[in-house]
Amino acid sequence: MTKSNILLIALAAVMGVVLSSIYIVDERQKALVLRFGRVVDVKEQPGLGFKWPVLDTVVSYDDRILSLDVDPLEVTPLDDRRLVVDAFARYRISNVEQFREATGAGGEQAIAVASRRLDSILRAQTREVLGSVSSNDILSSDRAALMLRIRNGAIQNAQAVGLEVIDVRLKRTDLPTENLDATFDRMRAEREREATDERARGNEAAQRVRAQADRTVVELVSEAEREAEVIRGEADAERNGIFAQAYGADPEFFDFYRSLNAYARSLQGGNSSLVLSPDNEFFNYLKSSEGVPRSGQ
Repeated sequence: MTKSNILLIALAAVMGVVLSSIYIVDERQKALVLRFGRVVDVKEQPGLGFKWPVLDTVVSYDDRILSLDVDPLEVTPLDDRRLVVDAFARYRISNVEQFREATGAGGEQAIAVASRRLDSILRAQTREVLGSVSSNDILSSDRAALMLRIRNGAIQNAQAVGLEVIDVRLKRTDLPTENLDATFDRMRAEREREATDERARGNEAAQRVRAQADRTVVELVSEAEREAEVIRGEADAERNGIFAQAYGADPEFFDFYRSLNAYARSLQGGNSSLVLSPDNEFFNYLKSSEGVPRSGQ
């Protein structure tokens, strides 16, 4: 073996040792340097890191904000009205060394173990907080304060796992399936009662309007009849005045005019008959041989 070959082999060995002692931490990760399973270094900033070749191993953990969907759970508020709550949480690994001690693993396996631990913490905290209030508080706008209480309560317990709980949200709050029919029946009965009350109030208002309308009709008809009687009386008075004036001007002609009107009304066509004595005064102008009287005679 030549000297140049020996140098190349030595250089390759040195390069392999140097490369195996360098590791890179991504900006989305944190890393632990382990020596025989014991943590000897924590790398939380992105960039290059150094370790002892062969002796040290590097375990990386996700440093991003992670999401956890909590399995639906049933809670019992103070009013014993059972509810099914569906929640989710956002968290991140805040202490990688403590996180490894709590999970005893790395990578995706550690995340799965931590998710189960955090799920248990959130379920217990959700039951504790929602069990201390009524169902109306849970379903009202106060639920934001309840979610904050759940988060604050879970933060302390999650720190033991090396996690930081950033947010907790209640996605859905429903009644259990077996209670839905009874609740719908009660809601339907309440709406029917409200509808009955509204109809009763509407009928009462309609009766008042009808009574007022009937009263107005009676008043208008009475007023119209009164005005008609007044006008009729004035017309009769005016007619009588005209008749009196005409009679005073020419009594003979006035008697003649009234007789003609009587003849016209009594001798109309049809089956009517008029039976009178021939010498009755009614026929005076029919029997008169002098003809129609002249004015002034």
